[in-house]
Amino acid sequence: MRSLVSILAGGSALAAIAASGAIAQDETDSPPESVEASVPEDTSFEEAFPQMVASEVVQGDLTPPGPLVQPWSLTNAITLIAFIEGIAAEGLDPLDYDLEALKVALSSGPSDELDALASKNFVWLVEDLRDGRTPQHARKQWFVVDPDRDRFRTGDLLTEALQTGDILGTLAQLNPTHPDYTRLKEELANTPESETDKRKLIRANMDRWRWLARDLGTIYLITNVPEYQLRLTVGDKIINTYRTIVGKPGRTATPQLAETVSGVVFNPTWTVPQSIVKGEGLGERVLNNPAWAKRNGYTATRGTNGWITVVQQPGPGNSLGRMKLEMPNRHAIFFHDTPSRHLFEKAGRALSHGCIRTEKALELAITMAILGKGASKEEAIEIATSGKYTKVMNERELPAYITYFTMASDINGEMKTFKDIYGRDAPVLASLDKPRVKDRSNVIDDEVIVIENDPRAGA
Repeated sequence: MRSLVSILAGGSALAAIAASGAIAQDETDSPPESVEASVPEDTSFEEAFPQMVASEVVQGDLTPPGPLVQPWSLTNAITLIAFIEGIAAEGLDPLDYDLEALKVALSSGPSDELDALASKNFVWLVEDLRDGRTPQHARKQWFVVDPDRDRFRTGDLLTEALQTGDILGTLAQLNPTHPDYTRLKEELANTPESETDKRKLIRANMDRWRWLARDLGTIYLITNVPEYQLRLTVGDKIINTYRTIVGKPGRTATPQLAETVSGVVFNPTWTVPQSIVKGEGLGERVLNNPAWAKRNGYTATRGTNGWITVVQQPGPGNSLGRMKLEMPNRHAIFFHDTPSRHLFEKAGRALSHGCIRTEKALELAITMAILGKGASKEEAIEIATSGKYTKVMNERELPAYITYFTMASDINGEMKTFKDIYGRDAPVLASLDKPRVKDRSNVIDDEVIVIENDPRAGA
């Protein structure tokens, strides 16, 4: 009990969040109470564990988007050409856009041809900057639905750019805002043209940032699978990090997702999949060896049809550990603890059956319950240490991103290259050598592999 309180009140993620001032405080709350341990005595509970204030839900603009071909002045066309000539700085290829044809049309003055060419290439730039240049078929096991197509509608952006004359500003707002995109852009600028493989890898990972929403949220979890690290992030600043264990290569490789943590399960049970109950004979073993079953926390029931159900009860040996984060998704992927904590010392940690195991999992669970306002600090600690199965649903859903970057800033802020453990770079890199795909669909057609989680895998 004392160690948990010390973690949370001392150098914890929550204290760092409070210090960041990124969370608004609800002025209608009751007077603050003191926080234990190393938080200064004059720090209030509300400052260390601030309240969440929900943002107003705003109905989206349902008016039709602007037309995709609009009149261009010569000044606007000249600005567009200059933007295309400098697009390599964003990791895109000027050859993907009709530079020479645009220049010829420009030399002839205003015309329908110039309007059509300039509008078409502006639309292509919007698609590449907003959605990413990589076609869907090259994004292996990437199931992130990007909302930016609705937020930044192509026809509206074209209208805005031509009415204001701010072609550069309109297009520049589509660039990813996460600091790591800027670091990759700087790395590209500092990499000689002769280092073609490195430059292409940088470009591929810059494009991966475009596959994500521009607004990731104020507080979110983000894990980079090849790095084996999870970050708790506030305002794009890392508050705390956790080593992870991810899926083994093959059909149990961890997919890339954007989901929400809707709650926390403390002291979880594990309902054993039938592939293990029946396929590995666990059901019969539990029924026929009660002493062994009790030591390992298993209970089993046989139905009238002979079907055996096995559940591992909460306890120190539970295969899910002491917590899991509720994150409903069709892939059955979630974050959870593990009793095999020695595995976090391994360098290569692609060992699981697809789900993501996290170190310091109980600290993470308590933090998420408090940030989601599912429980107070005291309630969360009491629940966590009770040993009883308890599901705490959050009032506020917190985004969680499972990403795949093979070049990125590590948890220390240094640019690193990570092993492509699932071989997902090759199709992205290959797409950079091909002409851009026109009229791209944003429908994700990759195979959905439902993970039948075996948290014992790799243990």
